[in-house]
Amino acid sequence: MTTIDAEELRSRLVAPNGPFAALDVVETTASTNADLAAANAADRTVLIALEQSAGQGRRGRSWSSPKGGLYVSVLFRPDVAPAKLPWLNLIAGLALVRVAQSAGVEATLKWPNDLLLGSGPGKGAGILSEITADGSVVVGIGLNVAKLPSGVEAAPGGLAPTSFEDEGADELDRTELAFRLLVELAGLEGVWRKNEGDAVESGVLEEYTEHSSTLGQNVRVELSGGVQLQGVAQRIEPDGTLVVRGTDGVDHGVSAGDVVHLRPA
Repeated sequence: MTTIDAEELRSRLVAPNGPFAALDVVETTASTNADLAAANAADRTVLIALEQSAGQGRRGRSWSSPKGGLYVSVLFRPDVAPAKLPWLNLIAGLALVRVAQSAGVEATLKWPNDLLLGSGPGKGAGILSEITADGSVVVGIGLNVAKLPSGVEAAPGGLAPTSFEDEGADELDRTELAFRLLVELAGLEGVWRKNEGDAVESGVLEEYTEHSSTLGQNVRVELSGGVQLQGVAQRIEPDGTLVVRGTDGVDHGVSAGDVVHLRPA
């Protein structure tokens, strides 16, 4: 199993040769997100781990982070309105789709934080973005690259896990995949930032809509407090919320929640 070449990534991605301020690769850590959030790091600082012992998913769930995956966190300090910061989570999804397509793997996005791979489809990556106490945002990405070991738990709703290798990707080198992912992420975030976080003007809303597997689906949204909303996903709003037309015929805006794609009746 190849490792990740930190020197090569730094030479290609860190200023003055690239858009990032700093980049480190560690063998193992509890959580790259937690490490960056505590580091008071500069804008566009990258931390990559070969393995996480306490990776976090949404709602405090554990995120399986075995060796052979790509676990990346990037700290951003964009000068945009706080209400627009959730778009960084969706932008990370777009970067993942572009990388998957570059490796010959069919990919779509399940709002708000899952990359789906293959015709199955299965969950190939998860995203967790967290706003820190000083207003910066740490975007964490866990991408399954190598074949998954047995026993990896299904995602909420029974979504089966998968990986680039399981889906026949033509690129499995994690140094190259990290490079592609960070280039795409920096490019998308840079245009979005230049447009002051405007998802329409920067084009990210249109691109996200194009790659969404959630829109048009019968869905169940599991909200906080055990509340559930069932209906058909209609659209993504410019602020990043998902609009679901409930069984009551009313459109409901959802800013956070676990989305389960339901089979058509």
